[in-house]
Amino acid sequence: MGPQSIKVIVAGGFGTGKTTLVGAVSEIPPLTTEEVLTRVSEGVDDTGGIESKTTTTVALDFGRRTITNELVLYLFGTPGQDRFWFMWDELSLGATGAVVLVDPRRLDSSFPAIDYFEVRGIPFVVAVNLFHGQRKHTLDEVREALQLEDSSVPLLECDARDAPSCRSALIVLVEHAMARLPVVPEPAK
Repeated sequence: MGPQSIKVIVAGGFGTGKTTLVGAVSEIPPLTTEEVLTRVSEGVDDTGGIESKTTTTVALDFGRRTITNELVLYLFGTPGQDRFWFMWDELSLGATGAVVLVDPRRLDSSFPAIDYFEVRGIPFVVAVNLFHGQRKHTLDEVREALQLEDSSVPLLECDARDAPSCRSALIVLVEHAMARLPVVPEPAK
């Protein structure tokens, strides 16, 4: 019998680093659907605080990461703009959990993703992407600002460019999701 596969969603607002995270941690060349931002998106995509962003995901990102010989994660990165949110329901079908990537410079862009997983009861962790290693807020300040309904939701720092950092976030997610699984009683002997 082969390894168990787990579907993981990498979500977050526009420009939070989702494509970067999938690319950094994937052991295969990631599939991306990046397109160049054009003048047509001006006024539609809010690039405030991320003016250097030149591309955007229009469908999904896909990657794979083997955690152990028995466990393989299939990563599905979501598009961040509101106009592509119809994809989230399809991408989330059968997902074990999600990593919600947060840009500490633009915390408000994270509310829709957090709400999405809270409403659907899909386990998730919040990973604060340390852009260029900069810490703008403490984790306690971020937890308070994001108003996470469930205090047991793991909140951690992550550098979306760094494979070991991303892998650690994925491991925390898998452990969190497994802890939420119902306990199946042993069969009577």
